[in-house]
Amino acid sequence: MAGARSIRCMTVPTQEQLHAALGGVLDPEIRRPITELGMVRSVEVRLDGTAEVTVLLTVAGCPMRETLTRDVTKALSALPGVRDVAVTLDVMSAEQRQELQGQLRGAAPAKVNPFAKPESLTRIYAIASGKGGVGKSSVTVNLAVAMASQGLKVGLLDADVYGHSVPAMVGIADLRPTRVEEMIMPVPAYDVKVMSIGMLKPGRQHVVAWRGPMLDRALGQMLSDVYWGDLDILLLDLPPGTGDMAISVGQQLTNAEVVVVTTPQEAAAEVAERAGTIASMLHQKVVGVVENMSWLPCPHCGPSHRIDVFGTGGGTRVAATLSERFGYDVPLLAEIPLDPRLRTGGDAGVPVVIDDPGAAASDVLAGLAKQLADRRPSLVGRSLGLTPTGS
Repeated sequence: MAGARSIRCMTVPTQEQLHAALGGVLDPEIRRPITELGMVRSVEVRLDGTAEVTVLLTVAGCPMRETLTRDVTKALSALPGVRDVAVTLDVMSAEQRQELQGQLRGAAPAKVNPFAKPESLTRIYAIASGKGGVGKSSVTVNLAVAMASQGLKVGLLDADVYGHSVPAMVGIADLRPTRVEEMIMPVPAYDVKVMSIGMLKPGRQHVVAWRGPMLDRALGQMLSDVYWGDLDILLLDLPPGTGDMAISVGQQLTNAEVVVVTTPQEAAAEVAERAGTIASMLHQKVVGVVENMSWLPCPHCGPSHRIDVFGTGGGTRVAATLSERFGYDVPLLAEIPLDPRLRTGGDAGVPVVIDDPGAAASDVLAGLAKQLADRRPSLVGRSLGLTPTGS
């Protein structure tokens, strides 16, 4: 009888407290509270202290179901009087998914590129290189993760259609994005929203064999069909060279700014200048040059002794040439040391800025991320929302 009385007297959270706790749980893909998105069907606490909650997934095969279960359990377990949590996962009906799509899009029409709107405040950086093999994707991935760790809302679009490597480098190569009606949810990794054509293939072994018009359409769909939400920064990993995708980015993202990646060697610097020149021809501003694999810290003497494995001066040359060619300052933003952990981290899906924040390469990359994040966005081509009035 004493045990029964203790159960009856136990404090049970109210519905308001339960919903308030669940309001702190964000959908891993949409990054908004699950209560706001209509994903909580029911929640109650039994007399024995077990909280029973039913959460509606957008689709049955949601790749983030385990994350969602863990976050809901953690949120409810923190409430006084809750001894255990039982999470049931169900699936939204077609009508509920349509309502969610309408809620996310708001009054905006379907199939619209949100970053092309004059009022968009998202800063867009297209990371380019003249040739492959200079570590452009490694730089892009680590920049994105470093920016997210600094508290920014970051999106990462793998626009290298033929050589898409970004998903593997952030450990999500085998995941597929969730679809909500006609919308695609980017896959989260290290607090970055990631989208790649590689995620839309049936399997990793399949290849993409598209020509110019298809590439342009693919970029448009990855911009307009994907629910990116409100981003501070969108990074694009461009394919190397000056081909169709670079032109499509210039046409569809007129407010994108370009960062050119090179290595110190002469051959890489020469072709990097071409990548910067095509950006200028498309009326994009080149905001700077990054020299990757600049030097190797001596394994015997330490960082004070630098070994120039690929020569010296490539980044400085590219920056000087582009500055003279464009008539404005194109600075050398960073010199990233050669570090095997950049490669091993990419293979393992753990970027070096996360795996070893104290590494020399991580320190330079974090500084570069802050430098780009703190830049004032260009107002060229943007509507200032000003109306002239008579004096």
